Amino acid sequence: MPAREVWRFDAIGTVWEIETDTALPDGVREDVRALVAAFDLAWSRFRADSAVSALAGGAASVPAPPDAGPMLDAFAALSAATGGAVNPLVGGSLESLGYDASYTLAGGDPRPAPDDWRSLLSWTDGMLSLTAPATIDVGALGKGRLVDRVLAVVSRHVDGDIVVDASGDLAVRGTPVRIGLEHPYDRRRAIGVWEVSDAALCASAVNRRAWVDAAGDGLHHVLDARTGLPVRAVAATWAVAPDAMRADAVATALFFDGGPEIAAEWGVSWVRMTTDGRLEWSPESKAELFA
Repeated sequence: MPAREVWRFDAIGTVWEIETDTALPDGVREDVRALVAAFDLAWSRFRADSAVSALAGGAASVPAPPDAGPMLDAFAALSAATGGAVNPLVGGSLESLGYDASYTLAGGDPRPAPDDWRSLLSWTDGMLSLTAPATIDVGALGKGRLVDRVLAVVSRHVDGDIVVDASGDLAVRGTPVRIGLEHPYDRRRAIGVWEVSDAALCASAVNRRAWVDAAGDGLHHVLDARTGLPVRAVAATWAVAPDAMRADAVATALFFDGGPEIAAEWGVSWVRMTTDGRLEWSPESKAELFA
């Protein structure tokens, strides 16, 4: 992409890059920062003043953030497709293994997420409510949702080509961009490239947000909510969709049975790599794979 300007900043625990043909005006940058800050204040389980932390601490209800409906509706579809493996109340499972607000990363006993989450969590009448304290984690699709919203803000003010890249979850408007698909076991290598235009590509891999517990066991952030344990069969996934939230959601779902089915239902193309090195892909995938 012939973009000439790159704005880099840190947000929600990762590095962002926004590429445009011309420099973003200060007002647009301020709008992006405000949007990201509001999203973080609503959904971060790593800060004590967030809405989800209030619910985890015992609050019955909080005003529903603007993204509650789209994201939790998508979670309901993911949960149904994967037999409950994807669940927005998996935050407690991650905390039990040490991926908590203090980043203790010490490991612990696996804790399955509540399998009746649909009866515990509601998002109606402008309120986000829990009937019992639990920790919401929207990592399965939240960053993709934020990428979409940031792209919308930038697009209102900027003509020409735009790339919004949130470290693995990105959206492209305009000129096609060739994106390398990073090998999950060697960041210096790619297993292929995927050309994306006016669409989003999201990836997930077990080498990201990974740690070793006190017993020396390797852990990572992609958990099966039914067991509270990290998945072991799939190493990395990539998904392309018209919007980043659905691409991000499918990239998560592809770690489980049912992932390819919801991808087909949503019109999302994909590639995944299993932990024994095999590559699988959807029939309509346009990725150029090297092996």
